[in-house]
Amino acid sequence: MLTLYFSGTGNSRYVAELFAEEMGCECLSIEEDADFGALIGAADAVAFVYPIYASRMPRILREFILAHKAALHGKKLVILCTQMGFSGDGARSLADLLDKGTYKVLYAEHLMMPNNINNCFIFPKTSDRRILRLKKAAQRRIRRVWENIKAGVVKKRGFNPFSRFLGLWQAAYLPLMDRVLKNAVHIDDDCTGCGLCVKNCPMRNLSLENGKAAAHGNCTKCYRCINSCPERAIAIYFRKKVHWQYHGVQDKRGNASA
Repeated sequence: MLTLYFSGTGNSRYVAELFAEEMGCECLSIEEDADFGALIGAADAVAFVYPIYASRMPRILREFILAHKAALHGKKLVILCTQMGFSGDGARSLADLLDKGTYKVLYAEHLMMPNNINNCFIFPKTSDRRILRLKKAAQRRIRRVWENIKAGVVKKRGFNPFSRFLGLWQAAYLPLMDRVLKNAVHIDDDCTGCGLCVKNCPMRNLSLENGKAAAHGNCTKCYRCINSCPERAIAIYFRKKVHWQYHGVQDKRGNASA
């Protein structure tokens, strides 16, 4: 098995590494410089781990799946999604990008993780105590996923008709979200041009111009720039400066999984 993930600010990376450790398999970010076509082609099964935005995967992963659709033909899939509240068919949204009959889903699961959206009042900061509870719950859930896969138990979260209905209702806003993101990144005058956001952006949407960061209409809404900016000078959708930043859950060594 091969585990591939996209993570904005650490939640999905944490889950992917937990799963890969349990399964004893290689774990790679889709942002790494690797021959993913060959890696996927050589694997019997591929696990994908990613955050859910409005019951759909981030655009960067959608584009990755479509680019490697041929390599995924005939593969067994494990789909693990991280979510803040609830999702309808976030896991199924990956399978929907593939042709029917060309894959087999071994397992699909949604995992609750801390909130990393820090500029919208309806999504409050997750307390340290709740982060710890969610972290432990994720560990237990991943162990159960591993045990079920080993035992041949198939569970497919998000594939039932009710989940499909909820997912389609949420995803109706996705095209609008993609369009809005073209001009939704705002960088204020507190930017010092440190370049950290440029380095961390998975879409190469940011660059330095005249000593300041500039956006170019290619955001995937991962919130990585907002949560890593030392001056809190970046915002998405809303221009108000953020009051807190999310730096990911910690791994077993105490390091943030950013």
